[in-house]
Amino acid sequence: MHLPQIKIPATYMRGGTSKGVFFNLKDLPAAAQQPGAVRDAILLRVIGSPDPYQKHTDGMGGATSSTSKTVILSPSDKVDHDVDYLFGQVAIDKPFVDWSGNCGNLTAAVGAFAIEQGMLDAERIPENGVVEVRIWQVNIGKTIIAHVPVSNYQVQETGDFELDGVTFPAAEVVIDFLDPADKDGSLFPTNNVSDTFAVPDIGRFDATFINAGIPTIFIPANQLGFTGAELQEDINNNDALLARLETIRAWGAMKMGLISSIDEAKGRQHTPKLAFVSPASTYIASSGKTISDTSVDILVRAMSMGKLHHAMMGTAAVAIGAAAAIPGTVVAQTLAKESAKSVVFGHPSGTLKVGAKTSLDDNQWQVTSVSMSRSARVLMEGQVRIPGQVLDTCID
Repeated sequence: MHLPQIKIPATYMRGGTSKGVFFNLKDLPAAAQQPGAVRDAILLRVIGSPDPYQKHTDGMGGATSSTSKTVILSPSDKVDHDVDYLFGQVAIDKPFVDWSGNCGNLTAAVGAFAIEQGMLDAERIPENGVVEVRIWQVNIGKTIIAHVPVSNYQVQETGDFELDGVTFPAAEVVIDFLDPADKDGSLFPTNNVSDTFAVPDIGRFDATFINAGIPTIFIPANQLGFTGAELQEDINNNDALLARLETIRAWGAMKMGLISSIDEAKGRQHTPKLAFVSPASTYIASSGKTISDTSVDILVRAMSMGKLHHAMMGTAAVAIGAAAAIPGTVVAQTLAKESAKSVVFGHPSGTLKVGAKTSLDDNQWQVTSVSMSRSARVLMEGQVRIPGQVLDTCID
């Protein structure tokens, strides 16, 4: 017997240059209100994974790392926080949900969703102005503050703020990532702002391993054979090149202490990120727009879930901002100056400005906060449906 479909309240939202399916924790089936196989199975089916065709035709995903995302929110019981934000990166061709990191882009939509779901007291919402939503990011155990514009007591989504990588303008949402260093380790897991590390059968590279926003490996673009101005089509259709980059990422994960064997990297696709940097130069963005070398301080490209990202992950932008502000990192060494508290970097879709506040205490670098502007918008809301067999099979 084929069971009828299950209806689950959900909201489909864009946040920054990503989009995903948002859930209020209380709306999930009871068996999925805690971590485990049932929750993962439901989210996989919602997105449409695993899909050997890599199209997500039978799900809400978009078959890219930027569009295969899920979010679960609930009111926070932590002091001075409004909402708990849990992010799940759904693999496209594997039955796997990666809970190891945050999505900085979707963070821009979390505040709006929390307000519209009634997770903030009504007296906190002004008739017109900006609401400060304090977010506890569950995956990484960090505080994020979203500054959400409000008009007539409602979240304001429309506006004239333009974000490269997003086609249409919207309202600006400023995001502050507080103390973004890894919760379980140091800002620099090797205790160095830069290292040289060897990858068997590939070569040796200068690198900065940093835990800020998301664990990230920065390598000079020229050491990878790149100019730093590459677009997706320059990399993503080359299977041999992608395999090489994934091997470098895996050995970098070992160097950071995130895995104990290379094989473990296959089950940790979301983190760490591999990014390559180069000095500012003029290039043509994926939109056809010319990005002048005078409009950026540095070029950065980043790999996400095995592919070159079409723009830049928000969490990786946090890492860029932090690394740029600390002398001696691969990112800072690539700048025309020793370091910068604020940088504009060029990515495949255009540019992004990010700023960091850092300090040196007892010869240890600390990152107080990293800030950037994003935008967000509800695309659709209602109920997402999944076959009843998904839940029935998991519970059985």
